[in-house]
Amino acid sequence: MPAEDKKSNAKSPEPVMRSFKDSKSSTPGKIVVLFIVLIALGLGTGFALAKYSAKTGKNIPLLPTKNSTAKGKAFGSDDTKTFKDTAEGQLAEGGIEGEGQYHLVRPGGDSQNVYVTSATVDLGQFIGKKIKVWGQTQTAQTAGWLMDVGRVEVQ
Repeated sequence: MPAEDKKSNAKSPEPVMRSFKDSKSSTPGKIVVLFIVLIALGLGTGFALAKYSAKTGKNIPLLPTKNSTAKGKAFGSDDTKTFKDTAEGQLAEGGIEGEGQYHLVRPGGDSQNVYVTSATVDLGQFIGKKIKVWGQTQTAQTAGWLMDVGRVEVQ
């Protein structure tokens, strides 16, 4: 076979660089549809989990009003495992050097005060009342006893 025939039968080498213009790319419409489907699936999953998952929280009574803080009524959480510390006294405004928003005045003078704060119960509704509180003792720099209150019972 002549040399020319060998060259013509041989395959030409592929180019090092290719043009991407010829390849099929996804259209912007497909991308938008994909995002809409993903958002819908996320919303549906969130809704299903919220509606059908087990509820772990406990019912917390309504926040007290000035007229509803009658003797014997309790407000806040019933979780006595989390809020296991208790104290009794008359609630007064003011903490000590930035610790606590209120304090319980107890017999024995200022050294027996319990400084309290709460994210669960509005303690401002109980100022001047004798109350019993359940909470968690917190580390304090100045206060002798600092407590995060989770439950309040009017005495």
